[in-house]
Amino acid sequence: MTTSPIERAADSFAAELARRRTGRGLSKKQLATLMGFDPSYISHVEGRRHRPTEDFARRAEAVLEASGAIWQRFREYDELRHARSAPPHREPPPPGQWMPPGTGLIVEREQARLRYAEDAYHCVIRRELYNAGTEPVTRYLVRVAVDRYPNDPGRSNRHHREHPLSFAELRLRAYREDAGEREPLHWRAKHDRDAFKEIWLLFENGDGRFPLYPGDRATIEYAYQVGREKWGPWFQRAVRVPTRRLEVRLDLPAGLDPQVWGVETSLSAEEGPLRTPVARHDDGDRAIFDWGTDEPPLNARYRMQWRFRGGPPDDPADRPEGVRASDRMRAIGIVQRGADLLRQPARQFDLPREERTAREVVARLSGTLARLDELHPFSKGVGIAAPQLGIGWAAALVRPGDRGAEPVVLLNPRVVDAAGDTDEQYEGCLSFFDHRGLVPRPLRIDVEHTQWDGSRVITSFEYAMARLVAHEIDHLEGRLYVDRMAPGVPLVPVEEYRQTGSPWRY
Repeated sequence: MTTSPIERAADSFAAELARRRTGRGLSKKQLATLMGFDPSYISHVEGRRHRPTEDFARRAEAVLEASGAIWQRFREYDELRHARSAPPHREPPPPGQWMPPGTGLIVEREQARLRYAEDAYHCVIRRELYNAGTEPVTRYLVRVAVDRYPNDPGRSNRHHREHPLSFAELRLRAYREDAGEREPLHWRAKHDRDAFKEIWLLFENGDGRFPLYPGDRATIEYAYQVGREKWGPWFQRAVRVPTRRLEVRLDLPAGLDPQVWGVETSLSAEEGPLRTPVARHDDGDRAIFDWGTDEPPLNARYRMQWRFRGGPPDDPADRPEGVRASDRMRAIGIVQRGADLLRQPARQFDLPREERTAREVVARLSGTLARLDELHPFSKGVGIAAPQLGIGWAAALVRPGDRGAEPVVLLNPRVVDAAGDTDEQYEGCLSFFDHRGLVPRPLRIDVEHTQWDGSRVITSFEYAMARLVAHEIDHLEGRLYVDRMAPGVPLVPVEEYRQTGSPWRY
């Protein structure tokens, strides 16, 4: 049976979309959320039940950062679809003009400056806006977040509960500049939490309203301050609106001998160093650090970090409190997040030739599992993979929530089928034990694995065991559960997690 050229083009689009989505480690539901579509729509497009639209293709290209591949597949399909009726020289808008649903704003340039002086951080954000949409813009959402101890979330959360950030201390000021005129902006709180504020900057004041109309440009600037006791040594910019140019400047006392570095993350890459260096120059007694980038991708985050090497001795209040959960895991030989081995695929056993080696690895896993029972109540079940002990072999043990049950031995496992139905539950990880994260998993998986004699069998796991087994197979493939979480979903510090001792519910 043959298909028409337009059907083949639609199939090529769906295949490219699915390939790019899975390559980013996104579920259909996660991609739909980022694109502003109902989850079923992604399934219908990939399943060829719906044909792609221009808006869908633009959003998919922008979110998946497909280097034009998705857009090209759409163009091929669209040209065939309009071959008979399209006017000459039809040229769809480029995918870079896609805007998140409900907005038409483009940030043509953002300049973010943070200055430390007199035991306080003074922040000024300046954005040059262009309304590329079809509706007037009357407000702009900004966020202020603080984190006193960014490497210790539990301690930071306790600190901010006891010393919450207030709007009064921010002393927020906002302005709009247009054709040389500078107008103060009113603002309204949207969310007010201990360490996080969301604020609407309103394009109005006591003298009137001044919307940003389609096709017009204006510059907004807002400034606030936060005392050192509530601000940690970091400054992050998140790209939530299409942005053409992002610039960041840190203005720090040179006498404190600041050392500055930066990291970045995006939907397509884990946290890594900034791709271009931070430049320093001194201006009198100030050390100025500048960094910038063009066309940052949507949902990317750029974080500048620093330490003062010439400052006073550490404040005792800034020293870690007690022993962290991850320290207990590290003490019994569990490799912690950040180790290279946790990001490398494990080596397969050649069984039965390497049976002795496999049994030695399983014995070490079993001994560690016994020690874990002395440290924590694993009511949901527990698993451990060889790379978590610094062993690069494809072996794992998984024990269900019933502590009397024998653990399942998995050698060279791989998932060969999975149910379409999924759910989200909180997971922990022995190599990341200070946090819990909400992770989507299939309710059933079929796993092919090797027996001691070299034969291969397929075992089906459901519900809690499916989640546990999938978690450990991820370890053997170089993945952590944070890779499976939906973008933007926060981790929960173990001190705040309230489901310890309770099984997962189905």
